[in-house]
Amino acid sequence: MGDRRDAFAARREQMGYTQESFGAAVGVEFSTVGRWERGALTPQPYRRPRLAKTLDVSLDQLDALLTPNRQASTVANEPADPAEADDMNRRDLLRLFSMTGALLALPAGETVFGDVDRLAATAHTGTMDTAGAAEFAQLNSHLWRVYALSPTKAQVLPLVRAQLGVLSDSLRRPQTPTIRQRLCELTADLFQLAGEIFFDGNRYTDAAHCYTLAATASREAAASDLWACALTRHAFVAVYERRFADAAPMLDVAATLARRGDPSLSTRHWVSVVQAETFAGLGDFDSCQHALDTAAEVKHLRGPVHNGGWLRFDGSRLAEERGTCYVTLGRHDLAEAALVDALQGTLTARRKAGVLTDLAMIGVHRRDPDQVVTYADTVLTTARQTRSGVIAQKLRVLQPHLASLLNDQQIQRLDAEITELVGNRAA
Repeated sequence: MGDRRDAFAARREQMGYTQESFGAAVGVEFSTVGRWERGALTPQPYRRPRLAKTLDVSLDQLDALLTPNRQASTVANEPADPAEADDMNRRDLLRLFSMTGALLALPAGETVFGDVDRLAATAHTGTMDTAGAAEFAQLNSHLWRVYALSPTKAQVLPLVRAQLGVLSDSLRRPQTPTIRQRLCELTADLFQLAGEIFFDGNRYTDAAHCYTLAATASREAAASDLWACALTRHAFVAVYERRFADAAPMLDVAATLARRGDPSLSTRHWVSVVQAETFAGLGDFDSCQHALDTAAEVKHLRGPVHNGGWLRFDGSRLAEERGTCYVTLGRHDLAEAALVDALQGTLTARRKAGVLTDLAMIGVHRRDPDQVVTYADTVLTTARQTRSGVIAQKLRVLQPHLASLLNDQQIQRLDAEITELVGNRAA
C-alpha cells in the first residue's frame, strides 16, 4: 500500500482489531482511531508505547506508520470535513443576519418593495394569514425539541437556517400589523435557538449577534418575556467569558423587562439565576445568595411556567446553579452539597458535565487527584461523544488548575487528554 495511512490501518486489521476494539485496547474512542488513520490527529507521546505494544511494533516502526504522507489521499478520498459543512451553514446564516436586521429596522407596514412590487407580492400570496403563522410557530417548537434531543447541537443548524430564511422572506412581504408582530416573535424565538447552537460550538461572537437580533425582533413584537430572555442569553455570553461587569447592566434591563412580562412565567426567576452567577463572579456573596433565593420562588408558580423553547427554566437546575455559584465564590463546602444533590436529578449531558467539572474543581482545591480524575474522565468522554464546545470549554477552564497536581501520573494523563481535546496545557 502506497499510503502510510493505509499501512497503519492495515497493521491494525492484521492484528485483528476493528477501530472500536483497537480504541478500547489503547484507551481512546474509536473516532480518535479514525482521526489518527486520516492524519487529522497525531497520538500524544505518552500513548505511543501502548500503541506500539498493541500493534506489536517498535516505536520507530510506529513512527513510520504515523508519518504524515497522506494529504493528497485525504483530499481525494475522504468525505467533506463536518467542520467545513458547519462553517458553510454558519456563513449562510450570517448573511441572513444583515438582511433580517435591516428588515426589522423598517417601520411597521413598510417592505423592501416599491408600490408596484407590494401589490404584486400580495397578489402572489405573499401575505400570510393566522393559520400560516401558527404553522411556523409549530415548526419553531419542533426545532427546539430536536435541539434538546440532539447529542451534537450543530446538526440542527441547517434546519434553523432554512426556517429563518422563510421567516426573513415573509418579513420582506406586506403583512398586516398583527401578522408582522407575530413574525417578529417567531424570528426572535429562532434567533435565540441559533444563538444556542453557536454558543454550544464556542462561537460566542456569532451567538451574541444572534441574541442581539433576537432582542431587536422581540422589541418590535413588544414581547417583554421574549426580549428579557434574549438579553439574558446575551449577558450569559459575558458571564461565560468571565466578563461579569459587562453582564450586570444587561441583566438589570432584562430583570426590568421580565417584571413587565407574564407573571405566570419563570422569566424573572431565570434572570435571577444568571444574576446570581454574575454576583458570584464579582465576589458578592450576599447579592448572589439573594438572587438565588429569588430564583427559588419559581417553585411557588402554578401551571406551565415555561414553553420548552426560548424559556426552559422550571427550577429543576437550581441545585447545580447554586453549586456553580459557590464554587466561583470559593465556598466549596456549600458547593459540594449542592452539586451532589444536583446529580440526583435528571440532567442533560451538558448539564451533568458542568456539575462533574465543578466537582473536579473541588477535588483540585482539596488536592485529591482521585476525585479530580474520577469526575473529569467522565466529562472527557461526554465531550468526545457530543463534540459540545460548552463541555470542552469547561475542561479548558479546569485545566490550568491541574498544574499544582501534575506530579501525579493520573493528572499528567488527564492533562494530556484535555490538551488533545482542546489544545491547552496545564503547565
